[in-house]
Amino acid sequence: MKGLIHLARALTLSCWLVAASALCQSAVASNLVEFSPGLLNRVEAKFGKGAVLRLNALKNLVESNQNLSEAEKVKEVNDFFNLIPYYTDIVHWKVKDYWATPFEKLTTYGGDCEDYAIAKYFTLRELGIPDDRMRIMYVKALNWGEAHMVLTYFPEPRSIPLVLDNLNPQILPANQRKDLVPVYSFNGDGLWLAKERGTGQRVGSSGKLGLWTDLQRRIAK
Repeated sequence: MKGLIHLARALTLSCWLVAASALCQSAVASNLVEFSPGLLNRVEAKFGKGAVLRLNALKNLVESNQNLSEAEKVKEVNDFFNLIPYYTDIVHWKVKDYWATPFEKLTTYGGDCEDYAIAKYFTLRELGIPDDRMRIMYVKALNWGEAHMVLTYFPEPRSIPLVLDNLNPQILPANQRKDLVPVYSFNGDGLWLAKERGTGQRVGSSGKLGLWTDLQRRIAK
């Protein structure tokens, strides 16, 4: 999580005009849960049968829940990914800061805060939640004294967003999460400086953030 602190400072110095390239909807849709037999065989050889079961569970989650209400989809996805163990990037990836794809998170069976938020974001997109109703949000977690990342979901365009968090499994409106102080948020469309638990001020497109760009490349592959 310390890497997120450095990231926030870098964003401030560059007027926050850093974020990932706009994600191609078709690329995500065709790659997030489509796993060829050959790929699954390679996954099993490297990570074991449990990794294959987790990937198939994600595929089943996406394919079986298309007709649920948005509230039900949000809860299913939040609960699904919160079952995966938490590990820092240094412990899990042996690097200071790494943003994992949902595939990487499931096969390696671990990840840190941004990996939970990213996995929930892309999975909910697969379930038909519009991109403009979700934002990945960088926050300060006051109870932990460190940087943190969550996914926020807007039930209505101008409503108070709900917070999907791995620290607190209960999905609550942002104004009830006094332990989180928003800093900035982004999605595939843009980047916002956060107001106090509000929607924030848009400051650019999501076009230049290296970690997000690298994540997009790996998802497309």
